[in-house]
Amino acid sequence: MNEKLMFKNHIREARKEKKLSQGELAEMVGVSRQTISSIETGLFHPTAKLALILCIALDQKFEDMFYFEEID
Repeated sequence: MNEKLMFKNHIREARKEKKLSQGELAEMVGVSRQTISSIETGLFHPTAKLALILCIALDQKFEDMFYFEEID
């Protein structure tokens, strides 16, 4: 895998679009609010299972929520 790629997501944007707080989303998917915060800021990468659960909760496609961005 290219070491110049960073795994990123659009969780925050999708959550705000649904008018959900981090705590509300966390409760929906069975994790802590801190976990949602860490995922949104890129400090934690969700497992495949959690990523899919987040997509379902936010009514989004996986490929629209998670992506790689090239870094310098």
